[in-house]
Amino acid sequence: MSLPTLILAAGFGTRMQPLTLDRPKALIEVAGRPLLEHALAPARQVAAAPLAVNGHYRSDAVARYLATHAPEVAFLDEQPEILDSGGAVKAARAVLGEGAMATLNADAVWAGPNPLASLIAAWDPERHGALLLLVEPERAVGRVGGGDFAMDPEGRLSPDARGLIYTGAQILGPRLGLDVAQDVFSMWRIWDALLAEGRLYGLRYAGRWADVGHPGGIALAEEMLPAEGAGQDV
Repeated sequence: MSLPTLILAAGFGTRMQPLTLDRPKALIEVAGRPLLEHALAPARQVAAAPLAVNGHYRSDAVARYLATHAPEVAFLDEQPEILDSGGAVKAARAVLGEGAMATLNADAVWAGPNPLASLIAAWDPERHGALLLLVEPERAVGRVGGGDFAMDPEGRLSPDARGLIYTGAQILGPRLGLDVAQDVFSMWRIWDALLAEGRLYGLRYAGRWADVGHPGGIALAEEMLPAEGAGQDV
C-alpha cells in the first residue's frame, strides 16, 4: 500500500533564527543533508503515489532545490498568504486527490523504522478518521515543551499536555479538510472534528525522533543518528 504524501515545509522558521534569516528551515542541514531530504527519504520509500511539498517563506529556494534534486515532486507555493497546516492539506487535495493521504513535517529527523511505513501498516480506513504517529517523551530528542495526546487502550486520542508527543507524521482519511469554508486554518480544525466523533487515533513510534525546529535540535539530532542510524530503515 502507498499513499499520496504532503511534506509540510512552509513555515517561517522563527524558532530556528538566526539560521533561517537567509534560507527556509527545510534547507537547514542535519548530518550533511537538508531537513527536506530527511523527510523525502521515507516518503520516497513508500509513496508510489504523488508526492508534494508546500512552501511559503523563501519558497523560491525550496522550488530550486526540488527542481534540481527531486523534479518528480510537486511544489505547492503558498503565495501571497501562508495557509497553515490544515489549509495546506485542503489546497494539496487538488494535486494529491481526495482519498486518504499522509502528511509529514519537514523539521524532524528519525532513527528507527520508516515513520510512514509504520503508519501505513497500521492504517484501518474503516476505523480511523486519522492516525497520528506519536512518541513517548523518553524517545523524543530536542523537544521543547510537554506532550500532546493521551491514548486509550484502543488507540483513541484525547488532548493531554503531559502525554505522548505528536511527531508530525500522520494519515488523514478521505476528503478531510475539504469541508472547511476557510482557506487558512490549523490542523486542529480537522482533529477537533475527529475528536468529537471518536475517530482520532494514534500509533506509538518504535524508534527515536528529533525535533529540529530550533538550532539546538541540530546537534541533538546528529548525536541521535550515529547511535541508531546505522540500521535504520528510513
